[in-house]
Amino acid sequence: MRLSHFLAQSSNNTTTEPIRIFVSTWNVGGKTPTAALNLDDFLPPDDNSDIYVLGFQEIVPLNAGNVLVIEDNEPAARWLVLINQALNRPADIDSNVFQHEPSPSVDSSSSRASSSLDTSFSDLSKTASGATIFQKSLLKAISKSFMPVRRKQLKACNCPVEMTKTSYRDACFRCPKAYADETDSSEDDEEEEVKDREKSRDSYGSAIDGISSAPATRDQLKYNLIACKQMVGIFVTVWVKKELVQHIGHLRKSCIGRGILGCLGNKGCISVSMTLHQTSFCFVCSHLASGQKEGDEFRRNSDVLEILRLTMFSRICRRAGRKIPEKILEHDKVIWLGDLNYRIALSYADTKKLLMENNWDALFEKDQLKIERDAGRVFKGWSEGKIYFAPTYKYSFNSDAYAGETATSKKKRRTPAWCDRILWRGDGITQLSYYRGESRFSDHRPVCGTFVVEVDVLNKKTKRRSSNADMRIGAEELLPMGKGKGNSIPTACTVIPSSIRYLDSSSNSDFTTLGNQET
Repeated sequence: MRLSHFLAQSSNNTTTEPIRIFVSTWNVGGKTPTAALNLDDFLPPDDNSDIYVLGFQEIVPLNAGNVLVIEDNEPAARWLVLINQALNRPADIDSNVFQHEPSPSVDSSSSRASSSLDTSFSDLSKTASGATIFQKSLLKAISKSFMPVRRKQLKACNCPVEMTKTSYRDACFRCPKAYADETDSSEDDEEEEVKDREKSRDSYGSAIDGISSAPATRDQLKYNLIACKQMVGIFVTVWVKKELVQHIGHLRKSCIGRGILGCLGNKGCISVSMTLHQTSFCFVCSHLASGQKEGDEFRRNSDVLEILRLTMFSRICRRAGRKIPEKILEHDKVIWLGDLNYRIALSYADTKKLLMENNWDALFEKDQLKIERDAGRVFKGWSEGKIYFAPTYKYSFNSDAYAGETATSKKKRRTPAWCDRILWRGDGITQLSYYRGESRFSDHRPVCGTFVVEVDVLNKKTKRRSSNADMRIGAEELLPMGKGKGNSIPTACTVIPSSIRYLDSSSNSDFTTLGNQET
């Protein structure tokens, strides 16, 4: 059951507001970025969306070391810094995030910035006590510098009290994890941040500060990083406008491996679940089974079905009358992005002929994903925008020519295909654009989509009632708590005087609580 179903009974308490979401996916072919890389084809400037969902595939080579031993986190840290540079660069400053002073020459600026980035990461590697600790700690430290100070609250329940008081007990006691972080002051988070920063300096010296602290303080960030996760070559980040962060809750992540042996992380997905105001979202970034032989599309279908079946998000909200989604399809809005790897069911010669004619309609009729969706075998009930761009795979290195044109043998030849896709599911989603970028950085072209999504927001009157309800039932916070972890039921209920009274906001009567109740 979706979150929106619980809002149906109190539809008068909510209003609908539009938000803009930008989604981009890019298979970067195992290449590590430098500071000279222009992200405009992946993350266009001046888009001004409210939320950015940015997914990558193959941010590291899919070799045995990364798949079976330990994944390399340094490229993910580099991508984070570059994305932050693009989203949070001050409008009046065009200097590179890795430079302290702008260079008068654009070419020298790019070259110097790239050299600065490479040198900084090299210095960090040398000062780290061990590669494993260095890689993990570097990504963690850099990601924290872009996150909100009270980042723990992103995972907390932000359910309004008014909507969940369907019984007497709900009116008296909050769910164990509801607003779990309300008592966590910003000082606690700041203290933890200081400890993390000092630990980073102890391990790596001061070089990390020069990489991750531009702008210098979180107050200068227009967008905050709220989710960041890597699984071997798959990497997803979610950025939100600073003023919306306070309305994010129930943030959870889930990884499903579908690679070697059907479980390793060279293929699979990372899913991010969250609520914005009163609407639940799920973003799925995937890299599905490869191959252009006949029948390989069924392996990709299987990957999708298993991802939907196996993905399970942890429980956060346990309030009666409220169920936060735990499965992908239970969310109000779902956006699926990634290298889905579906090919075109034509020979290379026939595909090339239609490409030369720019006959996208005839070519799309043979698209495997379209065929499988039309047959109801995968993504049934999902939507995708009309494709008006050329196939995004596979290109020769640093070239606009498809790799098949330069392949020396038919075995190495790859038929061009729309491998990189964005689909969505749910009501109140309108796609504004669906296009590909033209960066030559990889053998794939990035694919981008912009959406306007309707979000349910509590109206001001309901918010005031909810706030007042909090004040009326706040007395239980003064009662002694049970010794069990997370137990919010008072242990001293039997000795509470019957004169303690609680107001039931759903009626005009008040009734005595706890004093006559069994415990």
